[in-house]
Amino acid sequence: MSAKHPIIAITGSSGAGTTTTTNAVKHIFRSLDINAAFIEGDSFHRYTRPEMDKKIREAQQQSKHISYFGREANDFGALEDLFTKYGETGEGKLRRYLHTFDEAVPYNQLPGTFTPWQELEQNTDLMFYEGLHGGVVDEDHDVAKHVDLL
Repeated sequence: MSAKHPIIAITGSSGAGTTTTTNAVKHIFRSLDINAAFIEGDSFHRYTRPEMDKKIREAQQQSKHISYFGREANDFGALEDLFTKYGETGEGKLRRYLHTFDEAVPYNQLPGTFTPWQELEQNTDLMFYEGLHGGVVDEDHDVAKHVDLL
């Protein structure tokens, strides 16, 4: 947790209202002139959509399971590193997962792929994370301990 570089995380799966809540928060931040770094949890998936489709098929052939809910398909280490670095310095790297053609076209990419990693905007007031794993704790990672408001 960091008073100087606070982190807010809203967590939930599709349909839980996280995007609606995030849009409301963006409006509030704009009206209060708060400059936030917005992080999308999907950007910490390990695999592009075609890669994940392949991983799912492979898992099914072995009577196993993989999903975006678990650690196998997400890079919790990179997520925790971002939360740690942002809390300490206000810096970090982000990328976007491009869900649709509308999101992908400006990057000249296909849907289901990632943009390149880039540095967060300088001098943000806080970081706002929306996704599944903003409070994840497992045997190797504790993202939740870095969050000021979950």
